[in-house]
Amino acid sequence: MGLTNNDIIKKLRVALKLRDDDIVEILKLVDFKISKSELGAFFRNEDHPKYMELQDQILRNFLNGLVIYKRGPREDKRPQRKE
Repeated sequence: MGLTNNDIIKKLRVALKLRDDDIVEILKLVDFKISKSELGAFFRNEDHPKYMELQDQILRNFLNGLVIYKRGPREDKRPQRKE
């Protein structure tokens, strides 16, 4: 069986030494609001009663926010059209 979205965010959290506050802030960078208690449900063991499966949308927003968090906001490098 492959990695689940929960496994991916757990591994990124450890590798990048992120706390729950950091992850909440990263998600805010892409206008996605989540509480620390909701976030905690993704880090629980699968057999825990309050475990929640991390949906693709949340992982996608986290990864997009992580790019902004690490690199800064995107600068538009396309040349301006001359009219």
